[in-house]
Amino acid sequence: MADKVRFVIERQDGPNEKPYEQEFDVDYRPGLNVVAALMEIQKNPMTVDGKKVAPVTWECNCLEKVCGACMMVINGRARQACCALVDELSKPIHLAPARTFPVIRDLLIDRSVMFESLKKIQGWVELDGSWEVKDAPIQNPYTAATAYEISHCMTCGCCLEACPNVGPQSDFIGPAPTVQAYLFNLHPLGKFDAPKRLNALMEKGGITSCGNSQNCVEVCPKSIKLTTYLAQLNRDVNKQALRNIFNF
Repeated sequence: MADKVRFVIERQDGPNEKPYEQEFDVDYRPGLNVVAALMEIQKNPMTVDGKKVAPVTWECNCLEKVCGACMMVINGRARQACCALVDELSKPIHLAPARTFPVIRDLLIDRSVMFESLKKIQGWVELDGSWEVKDAPIQNPYTAATAYEISHCMTCGCCLEACPNVGPQSDFIGPAPTVQAYLFNLHPLGKFDAPKRLNALMEKGGITSCGNSQNCVEVCPKSIKLTTYLAQLNRDVNKQALRNIFNF
């Protein structure tokens, strides 16, 4: 491994500005990840040609692949910067913002569209509370493992960035928000509002806009079986459509 690691970063000075690239060298050390490298660049934002520039802007929080905040496109693939190790990446390392989302500045993006999508599919439980153990609603043990897996979703946006059906070419709300409807339909109390969520997924941008490209399951940092749950959700939506027709 060389003493220096070259980073080619796609930058943008504001939401309406044109993107451009700058190159930076970072001292190599074992175990270096992309976030740590960005922190080194932030401390001394000097390009390879010796030009002092504004520090690179990006977002991070937990630094342990839990929050999803540091999602960016690394060497052409949407992933978490905190767990992207320099030793495992081809060089030079190219960093770019996930342009499925509006770019605020540099690698910092606005993922609020994902939270707006959660509102569309009613990603919450209307009625909840606390009970004595004997009175608490029981989670079906056969669906508990599925619910636990889906609940690992960090709303990072990797699946939306990888999905060819998300963007100006389509109105699809994306795999993550859609599969969250399945999660809440599995909830002991959330299942009572399942028809509302399924009806919402029949509307514009819902399940019918999924093209089944299966890119989402390939990039999910939590290895959630998104395509499996999208297929099951599609089945449930079709059943709900028949209930709506025959009023049962």
